[in-house]
Amino acid sequence: MIRKLVMGLALAMLAGSGMQAQQTQQDQTQPSQTQPSPAQQDQTQPSQTQPAPEQAPAAGQAPATQPASSSQEAADDEYGRRRAKEKQYKNWTYNVNAGSNLTRATTKTFVKGGGILGGGGIARNFSQYFAFRLDFQFVNLPLRSSALQLAQAPSASSHVYALTLDPQFSLPVTKRYTAYLLAGPSFLHRSGKLSSSTAVPGTACNAFYDWWGPCFNLSLPLSGDFLKESQNEFGYNFGGGVARKMSNGHEIFAEYRQQHGSHAGRTTDWRSVTVGVRW
Repeated sequence: MIRKLVMGLALAMLAGSGMQAQQTQQDQTQPSQTQPSPAQQDQTQPSQTQPAPEQAPAAGQAPATQPASSSQEAADDEYGRRRAKEKQYKNWTYNVNAGSNLTRATTKTFVKGGGILGGGGIARNFSQYFAFRLDFQFVNLPLRSSALQLAQAPSASSHVYALTLDPQFSLPVTKRYTAYLLAGPSFLHRSGKLSSSTAVPGTACNAFYDWWGPCFNLSLPLSGDFLKESQNEFGYNFGGGVARKMSNGHEIFAEYRQQHGSHAGRTTDWRSVTVGVRW
């Protein structure tokens, strides 16, 4: 009995030792089930904190950065404004001028050259190359001594009021200098007065009175009304000039014109040289 008991205890101890050894071997071969340290968790596990989503802009609020296309358009607009070409002319210009005249044709026979003249005008400019110009001018026509002898008068006065409408063609030569040409129709009003005359009414008109204008049926009026003359004439003018721009934007110019008018066979012709200011 005792022998059986001892053998059972021995077998039990052997069985226990085998189970313990088997358990130890399993512990060495299987991975450790221990939890990693907090530091290891921080290194091995990704951060659980997610970045905050970007806040959407409030309604009606422009985003901080504009699209590239809008920025480019703004730059283009700004560049376009900087590159805009400055207007090279004024819509309206005004001028005053003065000078002297040189008579020609039949007028030269009775009128001395060198009479003073002056006037002014206005121009509507459609470009720096083309304009329409309206000018008014007063021209003195002093009679020659030979004309006074034909009129049998000691002295006299004679002058013309001229109105011209001309297209003007300009050619900028440099930034300061411009050359121009003009031509167009003219309206002339010539008038004058003899201080007195010993001519006999009803006698035949001589060459001076034919030009002066009061003849009726080739004779001086019986009424004696031949001391004064007043007549309207239509004609043309043409010429050109050179203008120089000043620092204040005004221009000074020198101009030459040739004028012609006629009515009922009577003519008035002169050439004018003037200087003036345009603004």
